[in-house]
Amino acid sequence: MPNVLTISALTIATHDMPRSVRFYTALGFEINYGGTNAAFTSFSVGAQYLNVIAEPDNRRWSWWGRVIFHVDDVDAFYANAVARGLEPEAPPRDAEWGARYFHIVDPDGHELSFAVPLRRPA
Repeated sequence: MPNVLTISALTIATHDMPRSVRFYTALGFEINYGGTNAAFTSFSVGAQYLNVIAEPDNRRWSWWGRVIFHVDDVDAFYANAVARGLEPEAPPRDAEWGARYFHIVDPDGHELSFAVPLRRPA
């Protein structure tokens, strides 16, 4: 049986592409394709991609889960988000499962978590 090695891309929906692009670029994501006037925008996330697709207003969604991104410095990433006017749910904190993280919700209600694994003693 072949193994799944990685996620290539995750695609989420928006009703307002310009607002979504402003949010993700404020977080520091780099546009790979598309932009504020596109129906589809792809952001580089390391070697993977976060895609945003525009949907009509009558298309609704409810809570679907959370995307977790590993970053190299979660406290600096948090400080950058706040400095750019974004509003994370709470400051970074250490979790019992071995990560330091914070959550933020994008303008369309998609939950994002930015985390760094904590080193465990040997």
